Amino acid sequence: MAQKISLTRYLVEQQRADGLIPGQLRLLLEVVARACKSISQAVNKGALGGVLGSAESENVQGEIQKKLDIIANEVLIEANEWGGHLAAMASEEMDSIHLVPNRYPQGEYLLLFDPLDGSSNIDVNVSIGTIFSVLRKPENGHGQGVQESDFLQAGSKQVAAGYCIYGPQTTLVLTVGNGVAMFTLDREQGSFMLTQEDIKIPADTKEFAINMSNMRHWDAPVKRYIDECLAGKEGPRGKDFNMRWIASMVADVHRILMRGGVFMYPWDKREPEKAGKLRLMYEANPMSWLVEQAGGAATNGRQRILDIAPTKLHERVAVVLGSKNEVERLTGYHDPL
Repeated sequence: MAQKISLTRYLVEQQRADGLIPGQLRLLLEVVARACKSISQAVNKGALGGVLGSAESENVQGEIQKKLDIIANEVLIEANEWGGHLAAMASEEMDSIHLVPNRYPQGEYLLLFDPLDGSSNIDVNVSIGTIFSVLRKPENGHGQGVQESDFLQAGSKQVAAGYCIYGPQTTLVLTVGNGVAMFTLDREQGSFMLTQEDIKIPADTKEFAINMSNMRHWDAPVKRYIDECLAGKEGPRGKDFNMRWIASMVADVHRILMRGGVFMYPWDKREPEKAGKLRLMYEANPMSWLVEQAGGAATNGRQRILDIAPTKLHERVAVVLGSKNEVERLTGYHDPL
């Protein structure tokens, strides 16, 4: 790329291009990016910063929190509550929504985030990341300020979504509904710089990502699909597949955006009363929109994820996303609604 373009310049140009994003949304995304830089610094220090290990507490999901889970959550809240762009926030790590304090001006947007995805990888120095989603605050008419119900919007209502992956490079991936752009943190300048635009996921692939240890719990359509992949050239697919599984959704989706593939975290029989493992609003919706903006597809095995109307803040969902033809094949193996 002949001329380096910063995230700020990119967002300003998106704002100017037919008013694609309002000024307040641009400023909000810049604040989120700055928060991600702070989280990246904490991640990079690791044991030197005393941030590794368990916090010996549980989040609302009943999961043991890592120290970095709590640090990342606090960084995002503190960075975003005073700027005047937000009305409220919701986090995978918090039971209920976080209202912007009355001492700060209230904005027109709602921010949702998974502050540190892939927590099981923190202590072993494998890529982790932050996932975020932005919604517009609805005109609810109830006169009581922001309510939890205001967050319960289908993923198709998102106005921005992205993630920041903390790996060998710190990379921010973003969509505002005009394709997917990637920015790499230049640590010398302290700025995210545009390194790739208009990312496209190949429609076909020979790579899948799934936790094979759960095979015995899968539903028949998922087992059929994986069995066909494992059969290789001699099987019905007529080609060999590779499996990749990082146990960090950010890292697995990033690989898919870079070279294609299909990521699966399906419903299974371990907890049959739950629709899936991943969180609809903090993980599935933002990742699904990114994948669709890059030409891929995302379903829960039966329907488009972005069409699902949430009924609760921490709703779970099955996820199949990535290369379009593979997602459509597996979705087609399930019985229609």
